[in-house]
Amino acid sequence: MARDLAIDLGTANTLVYMKGRGIVLNEPSVIALNRQTGEVLATGHEAWHMIGRTPGYIVAVRPLRGGAITDFDVTERMIRLLLQRVGVSRFTRPKVVICVPSAITEVERRAVTDAARRAGAADAQLIEQPMAAAIGAQLPIDEPVGNMVIDIGGGTSETAVISLGGIVALEAVRVGSFDIDNAIQNYVRREHGIAIGERTAEEIKVAIGSAAQTPDEVEAEVSGRDLMMGLPKTVVLTPEEIRYAIDDVVSQIVQSVVRCLAKAPAELAQDFLTRGMYLVGGGGLLRGLAERIERETQVPVRMSQMPLEAVVLGAGHCIENYDALKRMFMGQRR
Repeated sequence: MARDLAIDLGTANTLVYMKGRGIVLNEPSVIALNRQTGEVLATGHEAWHMIGRTPGYIVAVRPLRGGAITDFDVTERMIRLLLQRVGVSRFTRPKVVICVPSAITEVERRAVTDAARRAGAADAQLIEQPMAAAIGAQLPIDEPVGNMVIDIGGGTSETAVISLGGIVALEAVRVGSFDIDNAIQNYVRREHGIAIGERTAEEIKVAIGSAAQTPDEVEAEVSGRDLMMGLPKTVVLTPEEIRYAIDDVVSQIVQSVVRCLAKAPAELAQDFLTRGMYLVGGGGLLRGLAERIERETQVPVRMSQMPLEAVVLGAGHCIENYDALKRMFMGQRR
């Protein structure tokens, strides 16, 4: 008997929740391919370690960018491998609930469901990530109160106001953690004349990155390739430099929250002041981001207890009542 699954198919990480067992898989959304033969060499953590370290005929790619499928065939193969790793075969075809960004188009929605069905799912339904995040954060979404969720992922940032089981106001931008990494790469290249990789930029962000000034800040040494000489070179970066480098991206995220607040009905405004806004997603872990959003909106910001897992946990709650999920949440924006 197949166990139903919930999949948070994220730009950065893919999480799988199995009915009755909880989260059974949490790995980077990366797949390594042999360009010459088309063979899949690795997925998840193993493929992530290959980024920027492979010969020309091997490529480690993220098949999802900006929350959307950029390579349908590669995404299908990755989903098929994920299902195989959690015990799905052609004899056990589960029902699958997939979390998707609210910003994707109808064509992209069909691409996700088709990829899941071709990969072995008996049925595939979609739930928007802000709704799943609100459920995973244990907010009372079925009550007539304003629940506001800010979900900052690798490729998208979504802010939603939810009340009575539906999305009342929504603001989604295709900007996320990867754009912060790219901004750091571009800054180091422009100001210090060295090239660094995607993984190094992420490490800099985690080590000294921040959206607002924080106590106990330290500098960090970063090594890369000198663009003039082509030789290895080490420079020292300060937190102030990184804040300046990523300010444009952070400002886009903060302004999307402000726009969502402006869209919300006036009757719900007092709910936000008393209940606050809930921050979920890996991008929300950037130091100082919650404080900056709170400062610019004058609304309290609270971090979800499990920000990285909130979305898949919400979808996991839904698969316990799969038929109700199809009636309540599917097609809200179709």
